[in-house]
Amino acid sequence: MSSSSSANKMKLSLCQLSVTDNKAANIQNCVDHIAKCGDADVIVLPECWNSPYAVTSFPVYAETVPAVGEAIDPAVSPSIAAVSQAAKSMKKWIVGGSIPEREGDRLYNTCTAFDPEGNLVGKHRKVHLFDIDVPGRITFKESDSLSPGEAPTLIDTPWGKIGVGICYDIRFPEYAILLRRLGARIILYPGAFNMVTGPAHWELLQRARAVDNQLYVAACSPARDTTSGGYIAWGHSSIVSPWGEVVATTEEAQSIVTAELDLSKIDEMRTNIPCWSQKRADIYEIKSKFL
Repeated sequence: MSSSSSANKMKLSLCQLSVTDNKAANIQNCVDHIAKCGDADVIVLPECWNSPYAVTSFPVYAETVPAVGEAIDPAVSPSIAAVSQAAKSMKKWIVGGSIPEREGDRLYNTCTAFDPEGNLVGKHRKVHLFDIDVPGRITFKESDSLSPGEAPTLIDTPWGKIGVGICYDIRFPEYAILLRRLGARIILYPGAFNMVTGPAHWELLQRARAVDNQLYVAACSPARDTTSGGYIAWGHSSIVSPWGEVVATTEEAQSIVTAELDLSKIDEMRTNIPCWSQKRADIYEIKSKFL
């Protein structure tokens, strides 16, 4: 923990990074921005920060991602090796957004998390693939290139369990409920909503998941790039309280969003509005093999 933090206080920073088609430059930009988050306890990176967000790019930029606890080989995993080293050198927790992962003949959209010693302590493969078609506005099909993950992800930290989802995962309230039931007090969503879904749903979904589950939600986007002719991210990385308040946000440009989270607000919300103890399991129930 930083000198100003405690079990009930956590400083969170979201790095809204510009992404280009130059992987080495993307890695350096990422490391440079992590270095600017010296006061943070936990640093979050955006979805697909080392690669353009395109099904044709995922195979080109993909890396091997080891299992939790295994060593990282910089020769085959340069992006996550750089983040691991940054976590270790700065003594920070880092939830490393996502990169394309290759395992055998499959590709995944994968988030990695590191402790202050640079150890890989969490690995989340995007569970819900972004396959949508809004006629005349946007069509995207991640499943043309990627395979889905098969499990929820939580990270044990000094501030409690942090749940992880990636972008489209936020649209599924059942997944967030599962993370809450597994003990999450914060849910982090690296994500890259677009210029159609972003204005309409980005903030709405963060606030909904925060209020539904009475916890903090933060979503970290890439910066907006209107020059490359590719996928255009909405930006607006944000942090939302258990009450549904947007406590910190930004616009579309490359930037860092920081807020100190008062984790006592989680218990306060759960005590004052005890809807989770008022659920009607005799009428409805969410089942999971992970419970």
